[in-house]
Amino acid sequence: MKDILRLSDLTIGYGKTTNRRVVMQGIEAALHPGRLTCLIGDNGVGKSTLLRTISAFQPKLGGEIMLGEREIDSFTRQELARLIGVVLTERPQVQNLTVFQMAAMGRSPYTGFFGRLSDDDRRIVGESLRMVGIEHLAGRMAGTLSDGERQKMMTAKALAQQTSVVFLDEPTAFLDYGSKVETLQMLRSLCHDNGKTILLSTHDLELALQIADDLWVMTHERLITGPTAALAADGTLSRFIDKRGIRFDPTTMTIRVVAE
Repeated sequence: MKDILRLSDLTIGYGKTTNRRVVMQGIEAALHPGRLTCLIGDNGVGKSTLLRTISAFQPKLGGEIMLGEREIDSFTRQELARLIGVVLTERPQVQNLTVFQMAAMGRSPYTGFFGRLSDDDRRIVGESLRMVGIEHLAGRMAGTLSDGERQKMMTAKALAQQTSVVFLDEPTAFLDYGSKVETLQMLRSLCHDNGKTILLSTHDLELALQIADDLWVMTHERLITGPTAALAADGTLSRFIDKRGIRFDPTTMTIRVVAE
């Protein structure tokens, strides 16, 4: 299976030669087309830093990020906007835009920021809103949305870009349990039925175990990657999850609270 994105000896962190802070180094990983990959790890381990780096939102400190056959630094912003859709955790400043207008900004790589939307563009935006379940909010002002609704709006914006690769940082944050399940199932269907490659970070560990094709397990020491079933079978997930009073069951892919 040909990799759509590959990380080789990657170092992530902040700063340059002076005041440099390394979050992790020696990262080796790949994303495969048509698969949903979940990035899991404890708070503060560097998941958002990794996502921002491979999205080219912040510079890497070393190593390679290959997107197809090209190093990611060789792409222009316009080129990347047609290849990668990104939803980060920052709150967008969108007080004077409707939900439809905000989602329609996902079409700007094709129309230009002030470009006119064609009928096809409007159809794509409407379909993106429908896919995340907020088509009824299209006329609402974006600044009036709840945290969960805003998260769905930003996901719709990324889907409207119609990129083959999508990165999402905590897309199920602030959602109720049913909406979390629907969102992850929708993203998996986009991979399996539409050939998209999606990487998302999540703290919804049990849902990720049951829905993700592949996992990137991030510890403070390294990034471990592989198919979800394989990481369950070889004990990786048990070593990552098991703590006092918590046990991972690899046969049911569930997490149990146990008496100590």
